[in-house]
Amino acid sequence: MLAAEALCFHRGDEAIFGPMEFLLDAGQVLMVEGGNGSGKTSLLRVLAGLLEPSSGRVLRHGRPLDDGHAAIAYLGHMGGLKLDLSARENLRFSARLTGIRQGASIGSSLLSVGLEGFEDTPLRFLSAGQRKRAALAGVLMAPAALWLLDEPYANLDQNGHVLVDRLLETHAARGGAALISSHGLSHPAVSTLSRMPMVCAHA
Repeated sequence: MLAAEALCFHRGDEAIFGPMEFLLDAGQVLMVEGGNGSGKTSLLRVLAGLLEPSSGRVLRHGRPLDDGHAAIAYLGHMGGLKLDLSARENLRFSARLTGIRQGASIGSSLLSVGLEGFEDTPLRFLSAGQRKRAALAGVLMAPAALWLLDEPYANLDQNGHVLVDRLLETHAARGGAALISSHGLSHPAVSTLSRMPMVCAHA
């Protein structure tokens, strides 16, 4: 579903990561582990097609990024949300752009991430953890088999960590794949992830 071949990224004369090679198949979750400044975010942005690699290439379903590819769900640090809009309004906007996964809905996605009762509250009045849950609802709703999630555990409490594990487990079980970044494996609920096919790499 996703592959990197001799993938490198430089910022000016500084090497950020690489060369890197990996394969991510359907039903797998790949965790890229590293400290601040180690290149995790740059890697995910390259894989999402938001940055050009310095060398090497990214393949999705065996095809280069510039040759057409299946949709992905990308979650960056900022979440891609409008703070003046509610969670429901943000997801409605996303649905108009990308569509909705078969069997999903805005309401069921918000319920799945624990935002019942806050669906229509402007995001600026919600906590950082609740905003992260709203962003995760957008990922859950998206019609994308491949998820690229940058620090999905950030700003979440232990129950939120369990939620991320459950979302990843369900996504993998239905044939999806995910690549996530993390500072480390110290999350309280990370043992749930270890039961899935998962490879840990260092960016």
